[in-house]
Amino acid sequence: IVHVDGSVDPLRDIDTINYELILSDLEMVERRLEKSRKALKGNKDLKEEVDLLEKIYDVLSEGKSIRILDLDEDEMKLMRSFNLLSVKPIIYVCNISEDEVADAYENNEMVQKVKDFAKSEDAKVVVISAQIESEISALDSEEDKKEFLEAIGLEKSGIDDLITQSYDLLGLMSFLTTGEDETRAWTIKKNTPAVQAAGKIHTDIQRGFIRAEIVNYDDLIELKSMPAVREKGLMRLEGKEYLMQDGDVVHFRFNV
Repeated sequence: IVHVDGSVDPLRDIDTINYELILSDLEMVERRLEKSRKALKGNKDLKEEVDLLEKIYDVLSEGKSIRILDLDEDEMKLMRSFNLLSVKPIIYVCNISEDEVADAYENNEMVQKVKDFAKSEDAKVVVISAQIESEISALDSEEDKKEFLEAIGLEKSGIDDLITQSYDLLGLMSFLTTGEDETRAWTIKKNTPAVQAAGKIHTDIQRGFIRAEIVNYDDLIELKSMPAVREKGLMRLEGKEYLMQDGDVVHFRFNV
């Protein structure tokens, strides 16, 4: 597929996309700033909003992303209410050839350029090969996929890495519930207390929370059953304030 500009230049592509996002945000900020300035005359409580909008406007007017702003917690909370695009967390995904994917993070010149740029705005970079991902998707079993990845020198697929990095960037994690019929993953924010995690499943569980019986995922996979985990003394009892960890396998005890 020939690039629309006739050549491959990831930094140019990044600049093009960022510029479009900045223009969109600039248009929105101009409208809101004008409205807030007028309303400020009769409502002095809007001064913080006007000050922040002016700060954002100055940065956008210079063609720069809002991500470079060093804002305090209150400013960040207020800015989130503006729903601006150029402040969103970013992952740059580099699609490279099948032959280069194994050592792309260290030896691919264009990937290095993207990594260097990403550092300047605290963004993440993920490398994938669309060709490899297409071949993996055609395989039937997890064992076949694992053998294919090992053969080309990869521990996991680029798509799996992208999902992991996306969760991390958004401050998300998963815990698991399992039974005879199904095993299910539940997505929550990092550092969520156990009682709030219980509410992700059902509000009745949160309201009547007693305790959480927790098993480490790796321990369960190694020992293959809950009875074996209990026999080894690897099941923990945690209370409401326990901060959930990524991959916790949980059974909530509750009474309503």
